[in-house]
Amino acid sequence: MPALAKGASSAAFRASHAATARAAAAYKPKARRVASPLDSQVRIPLPEGERTLTRRQLLIGAAGLGALLAVGAGAQAITKSKEAANAVETLEVPADAVTLLSSDTYSAVEGDAPLAAAGEYKLPYGTLVWANCDSYAACLLPTEGSTPLTQAGIITLADGSVNTVLPQPASGERGFDIYDVRCDERGMVWVEANCLTGEWRIYQATHSGASLGAPVLAESGTADYDVPFIAAAGGRAFWQVIPDKSGAAANEASLLKSAAFGSSDVREDWRSNGRMGTPIYSTGDGVVITPRVDATGVYYRLTLIDAASGQTKDSMTLPAGMKPLEAGYVNGRFTFSFDAGYSQQKGLSSIGTYTPVDKGWASGAQWFCFDRNPTAAPAWAGPYFIVKSTRTVSGVDLAAGTYFSLPCPNGCDNYGDYLASSGTVNTLVTYVAMPAAGETEAHTLLRVWKA
Repeated sequence: MPALAKGASSAAFRASHAATARAAAAYKPKARRVASPLDSQVRIPLPEGERTLTRRQLLIGAAGLGALLAVGAGAQAITKSKEAANAVETLEVPADAVTLLSSDTYSAVEGDAPLAAAGEYKLPYGTLVWANCDSYAACLLPTEGSTPLTQAGIITLADGSVNTVLPQPASGERGFDIYDVRCDERGMVWVEANCLTGEWRIYQATHSGASLGAPVLAESGTADYDVPFIAAAGGRAFWQVIPDKSGAAANEASLLKSAAFGSSDVREDWRSNGRMGTPIYSTGDGVVITPRVDATGVYYRLTLIDAASGQTKDSMTLPAGMKPLEAGYVNGRFTFSFDAGYSQQKGLSSIGTYTPVDKGWASGAQWFCFDRNPTAAPAWAGPYFIVKSTRTVSGVDLAAGTYFSLPCPNGCDNYGDYLASSGTVNTLVTYVAMPAAGETEAHTLLRVWKA
């Protein structure tokens, strides 16, 4: 199957709160939603059966169908597990080292949420937003037609202004559309993909907030490779090149590459003998990836890479066979999530988003699990670990043992608020779909919060 169709549904859902019914890794929009050029459905044959996907799910986000694999209170230890001649140090978390959000240990904050609302801004209905810095957010804007299907914009978080910096794809050939986009304070990286051929291209450019510099073609590929995950961090564009698991390049290595915004010099930051496990996660000044460990058996190593130097700053290997849905690094600690259970893994056995209570992950640490089905990678704002819950975005004070939820506006889409931010930020960004009601037209409500 074409690379554009592969791996699109799970990312699109995690990128868009517009989906309301979960069926494995594919989601369908609500029947009462306003018609959108992105919402026409396409039948896609997958190995486990046919899925119904929307054009938005095909064209936006790039995160794989998700692992349909695989929250307690202790001590943690680093242990060695050995398969064949390969010894791999892995994380082991006893069941009594993990405290669940749903346990009696954590209590709800009374009154208003402790984050201050800094602004609410209306965007076109169906807009998708990503933020990993305090100044700007990248967005994909739906159009009224099909040529182009989407446009890329940059949102200034101080006032909510949106500049459509990429009104059409840089690629001139028929079939290419803007598929995914990210930005930081200095530049923007985006993916253009062709739904007719499975071809994809990575572009990047500097930006001023109001306009883009000249686009630089950083990499291109065919349906033999998945449409890449992308990230912006430390003034660099990052992307993963991962072979299609059943294509002609299936035995090739997975690569993490990067380039300074505006530069044509590409740096290879990591080579993994096997498919990497998660999307790239931007920490602002670095990125997190999950390459395979070069060993007998399947091990995924959460790896924090400094954006400027390309050097490893921290790493942690999960037990054999454990594949996270998301992996990140917030306020000095790793975080990872599972969307189904691993019954034999003690403290890491259940669905949820995990992080150490204190910075780092040294032996003897206590862990916290936000025991809800994960649909977005978490962030950190002020003293709070920020996680997308079932309907709301929630914050957890790990030290105080308290939590709160950001209120959802009346009349919003059933799936509620969605977390746009990643990394450790002072300005938190969420957004929510608001269907038409009375004289109010359908729109996406962007909300900015200050820690």
